[in-house]
Amino acid sequence: MVSKIVKIKNPTGLHLRPAGLFCKTAMQFRSKITIQKNVRGEDVTANAKSVLSVLGACIKSGDEIEIQCDGLDEELALEEMVQIVEAGLGE
Repeated sequence: MVSKIVKIKNPTGLHLRPAGLFCKTAMQFRSKITIQKNVRGEDVTANAKSVLSVLGACIKSGDEIEIQCDGLDEELALEEMVQIVEAGLGE
């Protein structure tokens, strides 16, 4: 398993359009991809391949999330997921 913490840069956070792009990217990989965010001392975990799960995590601009990838293509998956977040998720 590999992971990296990234900061959400786009001004609106992970609302429907960026969450859809995030999930579409995650679905290209065979690895299990999850995101984790700490809310008031509790970890919130979301399946990066599910738009509803990502939206349910309520990730806003400036939030730090940990992207975790586990599987055959985990290194490539993590690299791609981090790159799309750092590029602003299409916004």
